[in-house]
Amino acid sequence: MQGLTSLQMRLDRVRFARACGLDAPDPWQGLMLRSTHPRVIANCHRQSGKSTVAALVALHQALFTPSSLALLLSPTLRQSSELFRKCLDVYRALGRSEPAEAESALRLELENGSRIISLPGKEGTVRGISKVKLLIIDEASRVPDELYKAVRPMLAVSGGRLILLSTPFGTRGFYYEEYLRREKWDYYEVPAEECPRISKEFLEEEKETMGEWWFEQEYHCKFLSGQDAAFRIEDIDRIVKRNIETWEL
Repeated sequence: MQGLTSLQMRLDRVRFARACGLDAPDPWQGLMLRSTHPRVIANCHRQSGKSTVAALVALHQALFTPSSLALLLSPTLRQSSELFRKCLDVYRALGRSEPAEAESALRLELENGSRIISLPGKEGTVRGISKVKLLIIDEASRVPDELYKAVRPMLAVSGGRLILLSTPFGTRGFYYEEYLRREKWDYYEVPAEECPRISKEFLEEEKETMGEWWFEQEYHCKFLSGQDAAFRIEDIDRIVKRNIETWEL
């Protein structure tokens, strides 16, 4: 990246995305790429391209903010590996414009001092990491609450950004709680009909095959309390006391 082209990509993540091969970002992708809000939630249907956006944002920071750390968390090692693979794909698409000092299956360190680290969502794997400038939690609805509470303090001193990406998974957990407070976040909701790569015929087939409950969750970004529940989970939580010792007979 040289001269004006480098400056344009530094100032505009959409130009950066196009240089990396994402020629026509979806409207919501363009908005999220350009967002500077410190707290972002993307509530997206399956196969929406949210992981691609995460990889672009992480690599953009690594290239243009020297000595910065982007931490990417996913529920499992496999998901962490896939998300990091997208980061490497973007990095290679740019011709490795900033040389790497170290590169592994879950870690990229650049000569400018920046790092991208992708880890599975276990509290023990992230304790001790500090000065996080960008924290991205992918498939956040499936990440344990205790991990979320463990990683948020990493942003206290750095003033870093927090991005939550997910499809809903019931009316429980921190992702749902933050959704209820979404007016404090830069919030994106992306149902499948907004994706030009998914046909109407495919969605009709999915609805018929999966049933309405699963379809509304996976493709319409709906937080649903239970497939066959007579009462909503949040209503039960209001009337049942937690942390009561039980006896086994």
